[in-house]
Amino acid sequence: MSQQNPNQHTAQTKVAEAIKTDAPVREFFGATTDNTVYANGTHIIGFGFDGTACFRKGTRNGPDGLRAVSEDIESYSPYLDADLFDHAFYDLGNLSLGSSDDVEAQWQHASDQFDEIFQSLDLQANNVRVLTLGGEHSISYAPIRKYLQQYPDLVLLHLDAHADLRDGFLGYHYSHASIIRRSLDHFGPSHELIQYGIRSGTREEYQYMNEHRTVRKSRKDFLDSVAAIADDRPIYLTLDLDYFDPAFLPGTGTPEPGGEDFHSYVSLMKLLRGKNLVGADVVELSPEIDPTGNSDVFAAKIVRELLIILNEKGAR
Repeated sequence: MSQQNPNQHTAQTKVAEAIKTDAPVREFFGATTDNTVYANGTHIIGFGFDGTACFRKGTRNGPDGLRAVSEDIESYSPYLDADLFDHAFYDLGNLSLGSSDDVEAQWQHASDQFDEIFQSLDLQANNVRVLTLGGEHSISYAPIRKYLQQYPDLVLLHLDAHADLRDGFLGYHYSHASIIRRSLDHFGPSHELIQYGIRSGTREEYQYMNEHRTVRKSRKDFLDSVAAIADDRPIYLTLDLDYFDPAFLPGTGTPEPGGEDFHSYVSLMKLLRGKNLVGADVVELSPEIDPTGNSDVFAAKIVRELLIILNEKGAR
């Protein structure tokens, strides 16, 4: 694997301290384990929860599954000609689910902890970027809400096999199948939603996407839409790994045939490198479903590309 640059950790300005999270199995490869939030820094935080998953569970182990395999991939990306060790970034550990056996209480406990960590921070003024690792897709609510509050003109890019526009599912208001509907609850007049990869949903969800023109139905249309975003306009990416075809990434809770491949993702990363990507989440990796470990490696490389782009934003 690539070697660490001993000069990577330049002086950073602390903007929050004394964060009490659960210790991860190990830090993501290249990261500094630190309970401090820094200005101009990228921060990984895990939210290992799968309480509302309706088909196959196991995504609670996603954050540490990604971390565990991260040391076994190269830190250098030949697609971006950049390395994880080019810039410092930080692993804040995992949000705590608390001690309750009630899944809604667990979700709320971890979501409240995310809010406690970041609620007083001005992400935009301090150029703080957060990459949240799931966990099922319901975990994205807290970070997406924070970014929508902080960036009044945010573009939410949603990559997924599913529309996630249900108004609750199986009794859960904050369901993995409702994350985009719940995000829309916080949309202002200048926020924008762009969805791609969607190939499963209800008739009502498709009617909404078509009526509001949120969904892009071809790779070209999607990439053209991203390219058309003003370079300085803030973008948040929420990426459900079932966006990818299960032939490439079977280790996810609700797989759907007809998905995208790694190279389509690389095309997006090259576009986002020239844009203002301010935060992201990667969700729905279930390590136990794929005993070969191939899905973990695939997902770790997905995260590597994202981290490199987010890290570069702090160096500007």
